[in-house]
Amino acid sequence: MNNQAKKWSDLSTFQQVLSILLGILQVFLFAAAVYDILKRPADQINRPKPFWLAVSLVNFVGPISYFLFGRNRSCCSSDQAETMIKNSSSSS
Repeated sequence: MNNQAKKWSDLSTFQQVLSILLGILQVFLFAAAVYDILKRPADQINRPKPFWLAVSLVNFVGPISYFLFGRNRSCCSSDQAETMIKNSSSSS
């Protein structure tokens, strides 16, 4: 049994493209999570910001966990949300 890791050139074109796309997705998720953590007020995040910054370093699971569980969903009442939607649609 050969336990050596495959070289890039040993991968099929599909595997190479898939690896690149997954890498881009991982970087995008990480960047989006870090941006949101740094810009969002601390009272709208369920745990301390350093916690979520550390969690976001875990491939795929970290940023997705932050977006699912780290942000408070109740930052606005439904009345405030309706007002925001009306204001944004009337300004267009």
